[in-house]
Amino acid sequence: MQNIPDTPKVVYWHRELPPVDAELIAEHTVEANSEPVAGTLAHRDELWEQCYQELMANAEHRLVQEVARLGGHYAHVHDESIIPRHDEAANQAWLHGRLTYMLYRRPPASAETAVRHRTTPSDFTD
Repeated sequence: MQNIPDTPKVVYWHRELPPVDAELIAEHTVEANSEPVAGTLAHRDELWEQCYQELMANAEHRLVQEVARLGGHYAHVHDESIIPRHDEAANQAWLHGRLTYMLYRRPPASAETAVRHRTTPSDFTD
């Protein structure tokens, strides 16, 4: 999932860091799956890559949902586990991912910042 230019970034992956003034709330875990494909993922690089891209898009979508649900502003993913799954009866395979992340929020605006944003140059003229 790619961010739209006017949309603030929510998900930060591994070495990417959220804003330095972000406040840590808690650690959480989210899980996601890719869409199933016919057969098995063993030794099929193209299918693995397709499933991986779908899994990461689904995971990022889930992370954005969870950040909003939990009242945060940013998620910093610091651990992920991806495993192939296979349904023999349906002859389908998919990837399952579990991502552990730290939930952050923006710091509350200080009184000084709030006052600065409410005043205009005309407030200081005679």
